Parts: sequence; structure tokens; C-alpha cells
Amino acid sequence: MIQTLTDRSALNRNRQRALRAPELFLHETAADEIEDRLSLVKKSFTAPAVVSGFPEFWQNRFPDALCTPDNDTLALEPQSHDLVIHALCLHWANDPVGQLIQARRALRPDGLMLTVLFGGETLHELRIALAQAESDLLGGLSPRILPMGEIRDLGALLQRAGFALPVADTLPLRTSYASPFHLMRELRAMGESNAMTNRPRRATRPALFKRAADIYIREFGDADGRIPATFEMIFLTGWSPDESQPKPLRPGSASARLADVLGSKETPLKD
Repeated sequence: MIQTLTDRSALNRNRQRALRAPELFLHETAADEIEDRLSLVKKSFTAPAVVSGFPEFWQNRFPDALCTPDNDTLALEPQSHDLVIHALCLHWANDPVGQLIQARRALRPDGLMLTVLFGGETLHELRIALAQAESDLLGGLSPRILPMGEIRDLGALLQRAGFALPVADTLPLRTSYASPFHLMRELRAMGESNAMTNRPRRATRPALFKRAADIYIREFGDADGRIPATFEMIFLTGWSPDESQPKPLRPGSASARLADVLGSKETPLKD
């Protein structure tokens, strides 16, 4: 039996707890970015859908969309939407390619899929501090921060999922907190605390977090006594294949040399 990365029950509990006093400013940022990107697309969308761990929030931002949770099996009917937004939750998916394939199947021909998720630079400062503290005190490491993909690898998922015209880009965000403990409390309020299947199940010694906080402040703290925290948002864009879309030319089919077009001198390379 293959063990999954994410404990979905724990993830759902974390999200429900976060709703008591949510801190969803990163979802606000993601929604603003998606609205900006959609404004650049010369196409009207009449049947949008949003996949999210916080569907109520996204319903408020996209009131005409069908908003559905990011369960392993998405509640989306085949070819029923012309836009699918996968909103800041793909990093928790046990099968990210499967999630993207389901999104593609829910799209009509020439439909658009926009995904935003956290990338590998996210919380790298906290990851380093916790790893060093645990190594110092316990002589080993435990899964405490979710591993997140790099933009090159995540962009390749679009092709594996069958999307046309795939594009991947990144938006780094640098935030500031009074202390590492303020950051960790806010992560709980975001629903982004540890929900990995292999997470430590026993209560963590306070000394570990104290040691991690000291390392964090020493290595990354600024002159004002605050600490930075990095969040990297990666945006994946792809289209459901359709005959109307532009196709790349066959290699060797060019009718003119690039040097002639640019008006430059061609310098042959040595063998």
C-alpha cells in the first residue's frame, strides 16, 4: 500500500479551525492576480468553476462560478465549464497530475485553466530554522513543512495533464512578522499548518520551537527585530486542446533564414 503525502482528514481539520478567525490575505493576493490575468484574455467566460480549500472565500470573489472543494475526486462534470481556477490548494494534492487532468476534462474545447499554488521557495526560512533546531536537539529531522515543487517541474505537469499552450510563472512575496511565533500562529489561521501523513504525532517539546525561533532571528532577522517570511506563488496556465488553437511549425519547415530576417551575418559553428 502506497502511503499518501497529505492526511486529508488533518488538512480539513486545519481548515475548519482556521475559519474561526481566518487570515486569508494570500488568497486575496491570489484572487487579485487571477482577475488581472483574466482581464488580459480576449475571451468571455460564461461557465467558470473554482476548486479551493476555502470555497466560501472564492465564491465571494467569483459569485458566478461553481465553487467546489479540492477533494481527490473533483465535483466537476465533463466539458461543463469554459474556465477552471484551481485556487491555492494544489500543493496539498496527493495526485497533482490527476487534479489537473480532472480540471482539463471539466473544460470545454478551448477552455482555460488557471492554477495558483505555493512553490518551493515558500517558507524556506522557517524550514531551515526548524531543520537546524531539530538536528541540534534531537539529532534527526521530522516532516514539518510540506515539500513544494519548483516552477520547472510544475510547468511540466501541464503537458503531462494534456493541456495546450502551457505557461508557468512565479510571483515571490516577502512578508514580515514580529517573531517566528507570530508567523506560526498565522500559518494556523491560514489553514496551512502541518497536515502531512508522516508528521510527528507526539507533542513537540517547547524547547525545539524556542531553538528554531532563535536560529530564525539570528539567520534572517532584520535590524528592526522583525523576521521575513517568503511565500512563492506559482501560476500555471493551460488551454483545453481545440483545432482553432495555433500549432507550432514542423522543425525544418522555415522558408527563410533567421539571419536574413534580422539582417545580420551568420557565423557557422565549428564541428
